[in-house]
Amino acid sequence: MSQTLQTSSTDAVSAADPGLDLEMAERLAEIFAALGDPSRLRIISALAHRERSVGDLSRLVGMTESATSHQLRLLRTQRIVRARKVGRQVFYFLDDDHIHDLLDRGIAHVQHK
Repeated sequence: MSQTLQTSSTDAVSAADPGLDLEMAERLAEIFAALGDPSRLRIISALAHRERSVGDLSRLVGMTESATSHQLRLLRTQRIVRARKVGRQVFYFLDDDHIHDLLDRGIAHVQHK
C-alpha cells in the first residue's frame, strides 16, 4: 500500500491522515512495550492456541513460576491475557483474537525477506 504525503500544507496532511491522538498513542505504546519483551512474547506464543496454567507456562518458557506469574500480571494489566480460576489453579489465555493477530503479523514481518 503506498501513500502520498503532502508536505506543502499541514492542513492537507492532517485532513488526509488525522494520526493518533495522544491518549491512543500512549495506550498503544504501552501495549507494544509489553510485547517488546522476549519472555512475554514466548508466553503469548504458548497461549496462542490454548489456555495453560502457570506451571505449564513456566515449564514451556523455562522460567520460574514466580517470574512467569510476574510477567502474566503485566500482561493482564495490558489486557493481553485473561485468567480463569478452577479451584486453586489459574489458567491463562489470550484476551482476544487481536493479540493472536499481532503475534502472527509480527512473526510474518520478521520472516519476511
